[in-house]
Amino acid sequence: MRKPVVIGVTGGSGSGKTSVTRAIYNKFKGHSILMIEQDSYYKDQAHLPFEERLKTNYDHPLAFDNELLYEHIKMLQNNQSIEKPVYDYALHTRSEEVIQVEPRDVIILEGILVLEDERLRELMDIKLYVDTDADIRIIRRLSRDIKERGRTLDSVIDQYVNVVRPMHNQFIEPTKRYADIIIPEGGHNHVAIDLMVTKIQTILEQKSFL
Repeated sequence: MRKPVVIGVTGGSGSGKTSVTRAIYNKFKGHSILMIEQDSYYKDQAHLPFEERLKTNYDHPLAFDNELLYEHIKMLQNNQSIEKPVYDYALHTRSEEVIQVEPRDVIILEGILVLEDERLRELMDIKLYVDTDADIRIIRRLSRDIKERGRTLDSVIDQYVNVVRPMHNQFIEPTKRYADIIIPEGGHNHVAIDLMVTKIQTILEQKSFL
């Protein structure tokens, strides 16, 4: 049985980790590859009143259902399909909808805390940390949240100062030490992305996938 290649991609909010993930994914279009977003695995909060759900700190490790995420990655590695959860950000809990995901030769696991959990790290063949300066990350977050999510400038800054920044310093930045490769400036670093693509191709060839 051929075991899939698992690639972990992490970095702070606004670092460009999603751009890196998509760039790698697009390089392998036509091949057997899938993306799993850690954001899909926020814990189900249906048992909590809505007012309590609003207090959720989505940048803390305890916000994620890593038990289920670990189980699903293991299932995919064993060539079993999974039902990936869908998170409803309007209701701040897990949706009743699920997405059927079939096993693939390459699995990219992307999220701010995918390297924080030792069990998840042990499943990965390659671990990437996208390292971008804090001033760039906050500018990107401001632009995204105001344009795409209808947030006010003050609310974005308040959340960044009181939640995002301290959680980054406490939980995300320290996971850099687990990375095999650190990619500065995210999706704009085409050299690093091309090197990653070449590395993945080599692994796949060794496993006779390509």
